[in-house]
Amino acid sequence: MDLIPSFSVDHTRIVPGIFTSRVDHMGEAVITTYDVRLKRPNREPVIDVAAMHSLEHVIATYLRNHPQWKDEVIYWGPMGCLTGFYLILKGGRPSREIYDLLLGAFRSVQDWDSVPGSDPENCGYCLMHNLGMAKWYAAEFAEYLVQHAEDPLIFEYPRTERLITGDGRDFYDS
Repeated sequence: MDLIPSFSVDHTRIVPGIFTSRVDHMGEAVITTYDVRLKRPNREPVIDVAAMHSLEHVIATYLRNHPQWKDEVIYWGPMGCLTGFYLILKGGRPSREIYDLLLGAFRSVQDWDSVPGSDPENCGYCLMHNLGMAKWYAAEFAEYLVQHAEDPLIFEYPRTERLITGDGRDFYDS
């Protein structure tokens, strides 16, 4: 069985940042999945669920309304581990090329007075939002991005090597 590409990332060494998770070629189309990691896995507390939900709504709204990028956005949503988000875009840009877009997205969270799409008619669990904490996490990540803009570690996945057994099978335990 093939190992899912994100499981080959060394989660003991990853830092917050913007990473190219995978690039898929679908005929002539290129689709890129980005890992937008806000927290160090297994070392920092994860993002509060209600704040994560609010960040999902606010940033998805920002991205899907961005004049330059709205036609490129396929998906924005949280990671199951609650340490970050996945962004899926048309095209094959390196993660450095979406730095300004994401910095703007996280900075924009401060401008919201309410969470878009959080009414019962628009949201699957409208009671689970926390805009105040979303603003805190967004400001923290935006500041981190600014402080580390020239650090290649925020753009390059640390990979883990998988052992191959003597009979050619992958050994999946890290």
